[in-house]
Amino acid sequence: MPDRIILEVCVDTPAGLAAAIAGGADRIELCSALALQGLTPAPGLMAIAAEAEIPIYPMIRPRNGDFVYGGEDLDAILRDIDAARDAGLAGVVIGANAPSGELDVDALAMLVAHAEGLGVTLHRAFDLTPDPFAALETAIDLGFERILTSGCALNAMAGAETIALLVERAAGRIAILAGGGVNPSNVAELVARTGVGEVHGSCSGPMIYGLGQGHEDRAYKLGFVQDGLRDTDQETVAAVVKALAGIQ
Repeated sequence: MPDRIILEVCVDTPAGLAAAIAGGADRIELCSALALQGLTPAPGLMAIAAEAEIPIYPMIRPRNGDFVYGGEDLDAILRDIDAARDAGLAGVVIGANAPSGELDVDALAMLVAHAEGLGVTLHRAFDLTPDPFAALETAIDLGFERILTSGCALNAMAGAETIALLVERAAGRIAILAGGGVNPSNVAELVARTGVGEVHGSCSGPMIYGLGQGHEDRAYKLGFVQDGLRDTDQETVAAVVKALAGIQ
């Protein structure tokens, strides 16, 4: 097990970004629409995040849905990689599947090459592959620095056995970033069971509507505010950091 476990927090608002940093996150996955599992963040949020003193990796995902991308999607992804580079961010989070579910090697090779000079994380498109161990070798060959995975399960605890095998098979050639349902109560067990050196979570709590104009209910009824709205919570981030410190 590594001497120090890295905590990556996914955020999709300026307030969430500030909370994650204040809570002690080591790295940020920057998104929009975390309720949709994360889409490409807006340029304004990228610019704000670029001021942070920790690495920022934006999710590059141009639309909701699966990760089987056509030419128009890939063109948007290429442009968004350029935007991340222009903003001065440390890396990008990308992924693409073939219709079979296997990694789309041709698309990913093009995207990784286009991201030269940036760090590159393979996102949970990996969890859709029919053979994660073959996909592991593909990701290594393509030059990814890490794979975000729940072990092809609904959450990382459910996929812990597969994650542990991926860590063993990777043998230091690529980092395995365990994500999916990670929280203060389970993160120490997850690390113990898998041997990962990096964990990923939203560390979120219920979000106050925050409109402050007395029209929250109307905004809700018109569909601008959704049920169960959540945002990154500083205390939850700090609790995960504390739990990780206790096992190192």
